[in-house]
Amino acid sequence: MSDFLDAIILGIIQGLTEFLPVSSSGHIELTQAILGYDVGDKEAQLSVVLHAATALSTIVIFRKDIIEILKGLFQFKNNEEFQFSLKIIISMIPAAFVGLVFDDAIEALFDANILLVGTMLLLTGILLFLADRAKDTDKKVGYGHAIIIGIAQMIAILPGISRSGATISTSVLLGIDRGRAARFSFLMVVPLILGKMAKDLMDQGFDFTTDMIIGFFAAFFTGMIACLWMIALVKKSKLTYFAIYCFIVGILAVAWKLMST
Repeated sequence: MSDFLDAIILGIIQGLTEFLPVSSSGHIELTQAILGYDVGDKEAQLSVVLHAATALSTIVIFRKDIIEILKGLFQFKNNEEFQFSLKIIISMIPAAFVGLVFDDAIEALFDANILLVGTMLLLTGILLFLADRAKDTDKKVGYGHAIIIGIAQMIAILPGISRSGATISTSVLLGIDRGRAARFSFLMVVPLILGKMAKDLMDQGFDFTTDMIIGFFAAFFTGMIACLWMIALVKKSKLTYFAIYCFIVGILAVAWKLMST
């Protein structure tokens, strides 16, 4: 299979799984293992490029929200937009700290670690199953909630744990309105992805290849569709279907790894 087709497949998977609660990192690892797609020392760069594409999808979908947040942040008024901006910043701290301090250790986890991916997918399934049974409320995200959701995002750095699944499930289990939970989950990751990309650019530069660019656009357009779809699904309490999917893929991944050793 050509590198271009592999890049398109990886881009589509990234676009879908970044927003759907089934772990984008886990599915990228599984897909690379199945396709035998080896980008060597460019794997970290490919991951950042694909995540940047889905971050751009989020910016496009939530552009009005982001403009309002930025206005509130730079007006330095204690209004709802300013407080929401502070909560986003607070939620970023745990993942940003771990990403900066343990960057090398984290990258080592993303090395065809199929057993870890399968196990974490099972954990994601449990979270989604519990969240779908939580009572729906109209509660907003508070400062304490932002810290807890930020910790969930930090844990979701592990391959196989869905970032959106972990953060949305945690929010819903905390009693936060499902629509607000999805909105907060998608917005809180954008600064982290952009920050990660900026750090990599400063540390090692980027050597963009044609397949990376193709993967970027595949992830971007697929991501916009998946983002809107996921918001509707969360509001309708349809997370159980994704929990079942995570259980199935997680079991298959663990079984495949155990049988191949």
